[in-house]
Amino acid sequence: MEIAYRARDITEAHIIAGMLGAHGIEAHVGGHFLQGAMGEIGSAGFSNVHVDDEDYYRARVLIDEYERDAPTPVAKPGGQDRPDHYARWFILVLIFLMWLLWRF
Repeated sequence: MEIAYRARDITEAHIIAGMLGAHGIEAHVGGHFLQGAMGEIGSAGFSNVHVDDEDYYRARVLIDEYERDAPTPVAKPGGQDRPDHYARWFILVLIFLMWLLWRF
């Protein structure tokens, strides 16, 4: 068995394994018991998708296609993200209120 894909987390590893299974490639997800080793922090690099040696090339072709077609985050027109915009105003108002309280 060879590692065909190193996933960010166990969920992504199962998505890849399911995709490979749908194309007739038997895949095994490893790293289930290592996910909790770091506590509640998501530990990366422990979730791997293993395939048989003879299926490795076909699996890599499918995985490369998956990675190429993965959606990328698109920035909103205008270049300003709404939550970040509100956070800046909130911090500014908070600093102003702290200055007022400190002064009086």
